[in-house]
Amino acid sequence: MIRYSLQCDNGHEFEGWFASSADFDKQAASGYVSCPHCNSLKVGKLLMAPNVTTGRQKDEIKALVMDNSRREVIAKIKEAVSEIRRNAEDVGEKFPEEARKIHYGESEARGIIGQASVDEAEALIDEGIEIAALPHFPDDVN
Repeated sequence: MIRYSLQCDNGHEFEGWFASSADFDKQAASGYVSCPHCNSLKVGKLLMAPNVTTGRQKDEIKALVMDNSRREVIAKIKEAVSEIRRNAEDVGEKFPEEARKIHYGESEARGIIGQASVDEAEALIDEGIEIAALPHFPDDVN
């Protein structure tokens, strides 16, 4: 593995790990290398002495790749949750009551979000009302 110092056309510097120089060239040409700050696909190598990894560093690289994969998954989950929140009515603590009204045809069908205790959520599920918990992320409250 080779670690390259990279820079996008907006001046953001970051690093990337590649199997070889040719691997970087192929990925960059295919649009698979993007700036993590601005998503620019115009990325080039900075002048540097490449860091070629040894067997001892493989575990560190695997951890880094898993961290990057985890960040990508979290970003996609955050995007999906944001989309749900944008397109649903927040009914707050009235969620169980409103979910029942919608389920039993007493209120118009629409997407809602809100809060329910574990007991309330279990009762809704027992009644055949489909619900899902949305994750909260630390930066949601900042």
